[in-house]
Amino acid sequence: IAKSPANSTPRRPVSSLSARKLKDNAADWHNLMMKWEKLNDSGFTTANKIVNMKIGEQFQDNKLEIACDSSATESEKPAPKYNEELDNCCAELLETLKRMTKIQLKMEKLTSTTKAICDLETFHYGAGNCTTPFFHTWPTPYFYEVSLKLSKMYKEELQLKQTIVQEIAHSADQDLMMVYLSSWLYQPYIENSSKLLLESMLLETGHRQC
Repeated sequence: IAKSPANSTPRRPVSSLSARKLKDNAADWHNLMMKWEKLNDSGFTTANKIVNMKIGEQFQDNKLEIACDSSATESEKPAPKYNEELDNCCAELLETLKRMTKIQLKMEKLTSTTKAICDLETFHYGAGNCTTPFFHTWPTPYFYEVSLKLSKMYKEELQLKQTIVQEIAHSADQDLMMVYLSSWLYQPYIENSSKLLLESMLLETGHRQC
């Protein structure tokens, strides 16, 4: 005798779907963070080229100033040259920033999705009534807490990178350019704990084995 649809329905269908979504979100976090790191590396290479070109230009300008007769009028001094390579590098860095912005927005969406799962659990079971973790030890709200921490780190880092992209090609201060370069590479707003949080989430959801 065939089972009726009611009898074949999983005992906790909402929880099963929530667990599946949390596991997918953990994988998405991993993929987005790996993509971000690749873009950070390529962006640093581009920013390094920009800084080297800017320093090279300053060196050439200083040589020209020494060579020029101090009595020459402003109209006789050579006009600044258009540097196509520098312009291309700036466009390339801006494109990298746009791609990083898309990643950060996806991270915020993952965080919103996790919050929705928490709200759904509260709606179905009441606050504090659903005590069995989906996987091993993490209660559902902790997934949201971790996602929120990671999302804030990357949002603040993105804001720093926006400033660097706006300023790096216009600065005449070599020390300041070096600070921009170092800040891009070492990402001060992305704490070391981010990797631990990610690995813990992957371990909790079964993507990593003990």
